[in-house]
Amino acid sequence: MVTSNLFHCRKHSWPPEEYISRNTLQLFDFDSAAPPEQAWRRRLNSHANILKEFSVTFKEAIQMVRLGIRLWSYVRQEASQGRKAPIDPFTRESCKPSASQGVPLGGMGSGSISRGFRGEFRQWQIVPGICESSPVMANQFSIFISRDGGNKNYASVLAPGQHEGIGKAGDQGISSWGWNLSGQHSTYHALFPRAWTIYDGEPDPELKISCRQISPFIPHNYRDSSLPTAVFVYTLVNTGKERAKVSLLFTWANSIGGISHLSGDHVNEPFIGEDGVSGVLLHHKTAKGNPPVTFAIAACETQNVSVTVLPSFGLSEGSCTTAKAMWGTMVQDGHFDRGNFNCGPSMPSSHGETLCAAVSASAWVEPHGKCTVAFALAWSSPKIKFLKGSSYHRRYTKFYGTSERAAQNLVHDALTNYKQWEEEIEKWQDPILKDEKLPEWYKFTLFNELYFLVAGGTVWIDTRNGHHRSSEVETTGIEVTEPQLNCNGGAVNHTTTNHHNTTSSEQKENNKAFHTKRTCKDESAVSREGGNLDHTLDPFTFLDPLSDDVGRFLYLEGVEYIMWCTYDVHFYASFALLALFPKIELNIQRDFAKAVLSEDGRKVKFLADGSVGIRKARGAVPHDLGTHDPWNEMNAYNIHDTSKWKDLNPKFVLQVYRDFAATGDMSFGVDVWPAVRTAMEYMEQFDRDDDGLVENDGFPDQTYDAWTVHGVSAYCGCLWLASLQAAAAMAIQLGDKYFAELCKSKFAKAKSAFESKLWNGSYFNYDSGSSNNSKSIQADQLAGEWYMASSGLPSLFDDVKIRSALNKIYDFNVMKVRGGKMGAVNGMHPNGKVDETCMQSREIWSGVTYAVAATMILSGMEDKAFTTAEGIFTAGWSEEGYGYWFQTPEAWTIDGHFRSLIYMRPLAIWGMQWALSLPKAILDAPKINIMERSLLSPSARFSLIGETGVRKIATKANCLGNSVFHCSC
Repeated sequence: MVTSNLFHCRKHSWPPEEYISRNTLQLFDFDSAAPPEQAWRRRLNSHANILKEFSVTFKEAIQMVRLGIRLWSYVRQEASQGRKAPIDPFTRESCKPSASQGVPLGGMGSGSISRGFRGEFRQWQIVPGICESSPVMANQFSIFISRDGGNKNYASVLAPGQHEGIGKAGDQGISSWGWNLSGQHSTYHALFPRAWTIYDGEPDPELKISCRQISPFIPHNYRDSSLPTAVFVYTLVNTGKERAKVSLLFTWANSIGGISHLSGDHVNEPFIGEDGVSGVLLHHKTAKGNPPVTFAIAACETQNVSVTVLPSFGLSEGSCTTAKAMWGTMVQDGHFDRGNFNCGPSMPSSHGETLCAAVSASAWVEPHGKCTVAFALAWSSPKIKFLKGSSYHRRYTKFYGTSERAAQNLVHDALTNYKQWEEEIEKWQDPILKDEKLPEWYKFTLFNELYFLVAGGTVWIDTRNGHHRSSEVETTGIEVTEPQLNCNGGAVNHTTTNHHNTTSSEQKENNKAFHTKRTCKDESAVSREGGNLDHTLDPFTFLDPLSDDVGRFLYLEGVEYIMWCTYDVHFYASFALLALFPKIELNIQRDFAKAVLSEDGRKVKFLADGSVGIRKARGAVPHDLGTHDPWNEMNAYNIHDTSKWKDLNPKFVLQVYRDFAATGDMSFGVDVWPAVRTAMEYMEQFDRDDDGLVENDGFPDQTYDAWTVHGVSAYCGCLWLASLQAAAAMAIQLGDKYFAELCKSKFAKAKSAFESKLWNGSYFNYDSGSSNNSKSIQADQLAGEWYMASSGLPSLFDDVKIRSALNKIYDFNVMKVRGGKMGAVNGMHPNGKVDETCMQSREIWSGVTYAVAATMILSGMEDKAFTTAEGIFTAGWSEEGYGYWFQTPEAWTIDGHFRSLIYMRPLAIWGMQWALSLPKAILDAPKINIMERSLLSPSARFSLIGETGVRKIATKANCLGNSVFHCSC
């Protein structure tokens, strides 16, 4: 809960000794049972305050009233079709957001379940794009303890107190269980992807308990990191004089969150597996035609640990076995009947009935002895189906097959492999955790912000078997455009092939404007004998067959903004994927490269002004890969026409060059090069006065989509300058000398214009217009410079200007907002007052603050960088802050009202780590002098380019045949 101390105290480290007695820590000093030195920590009895949501001012409401009416109408229209609009500010969750989150479970892209720091399982995202935030309170770990002599018996759920939703005491449901834990002596310690809960003498004063939660998030491991499973390892230490019989209980409802447990036709069945792994499978029949899900809960039987199960029990009086009766059995016996393993599948549940299962693991713990008990959870939903018909198999099915019963194999492998996972996780994390130069808060926040790659609605699919499209999906009027490199010195030409499917006249009328131009050169689509291209809508024809097939990856902009791979935000977040899963990052860039060369002529109404345009223009980088049919129907965002945005194309060029330079992947560079050139050519239309700069068009044509820009802007202009430099550098390395010279020439002209129009002696003005905020200090004004330094390219400006602008941002945007304890506000007037032109100018964006800090690090201002970023930690993650841990929002205001929880952009903290440890490929790359005199006129047009050097480079790299180039010599 926020207190008055938030802006008056600074806590740099949270040693475990402040939360756990030193003696208990020593008892757990084996087998990773003790929490690490660096971790985010909470006591289990900490109050989970309700978070304060943002609201617009009266002035802002007037400004956005027309947009609001159109958006409300659009939300209703989508709902009538059974779909959720990508942005819906009108529908509120029944469960109010609170400061209760913890480390999520499982790997990436197979659905996720989060676990609050007090132990509740919540934030269910099994069905893509749907997040059920309420906890399922029947899902619990409990403990039953009896000692020789029978004088000391304890039974308690291992979660504190009476949670909301438990119901009235005295019923036959979970209210009848023993909710006896106060949480006063129990603590939670998070270091993603692991978490520790230490029960220091609760509920038994003579039994110390450590629960270690482990998920397979392992950088560069593209197999195990896709697995939907997690392990819970309990370490028990008996400090008493009598031996203790300890039974741990894992209960689970047949539910995927929300009210899904009441839909009926769910079935549970017990299983006995190999290597002592036994448990229950819970087969869940989903509603609305979504693919089924099977959960597995299991424990590992050992010489000292006995595992029994209760395959089914209910929460109401009419159940065959009630939750109350189940609890009574455990209190009396400490285990279930071994014969339950032979009872087979249960009868399908009735509508309105909740079906649950339980797994018990029992062991004797000798006086002053220790014991380990391991449980596992898995969920298998092999098929993913999007609302407009396309379906795919998840990534993990490549290794476990497409049966829902794979859940049994998943828990088995989790219980037998988790120690190896931990070794790999520790090998990855230890160098950073042991770096004494880094602040303590930064070390664990760096890892904990990665929660989003699991809990951010990620989808990771297997591409071996292609995908299936429903007959309801419209696919007529396809035009396929193949870029060809004209080896005689002309431009990149495009050959178009038309394909027409037989449809009803109504479908033809609706879709005659749908012309998708796309390159789909792929070995799998080409006959080895005849070389005939099979052009389809299959996005997997975009795969580079020489690269490892790591599947395709999607992640949401946020759980409230349901758009896949939102590109202007990925610009900030992508450092995490590039550092940890570079093959995924390259495939995302390939997806966008193909999208640049496509066009979708279907009509879309843009809600900001009510105008109508086409969904996707050729040459424009899409805002996102879609919502209800990703890869096939892009640009789900329809507030503005993003084909007119000025930041998307430069961001594409900058990301592609950074990834190309960091990985040294020549085949990737050749593959995306036509899209890079096309994206640069597309931007020329926005240079209205031939000064080499792109001009903004008097509306919010950028990632700050409520913040109007006039003329040349610091943000978009800096990105454009950087993209010219990046494109020139990439052209040089690919042998496209003409294009490199053209970019260098334009850069020199544009830089001069940029500085003359925006530099005011201490920073770059927000824009070159004459509005009352044109001279505002924008925190993000050096975004292009951030990418230059991150990619090993020369600075855009001299060091004096860069440091002057950063110091101005630090002094005004950071330190004038609550003493630097909240992050960097987006806009600040030069008189020291927050820019309240619009909602976004007055907000603090967590991801942008991290990006500013990264730029400071790259400019030799490390102290100010960490002070800047620490404001995000203080306001968002500290015990005195607002409670945003493991749900970092896009933004908050200076009075602590958030907007858009669980958001992509805060992954930009990995931009800071990138800046602190630039890859060797970046450091050793040849230095390129962009400012040397160009032989070309600055007025030359991109459309006149053409060069044979790319083909020569590609031939040397043995990758031309798999690129999008086709020589027409």
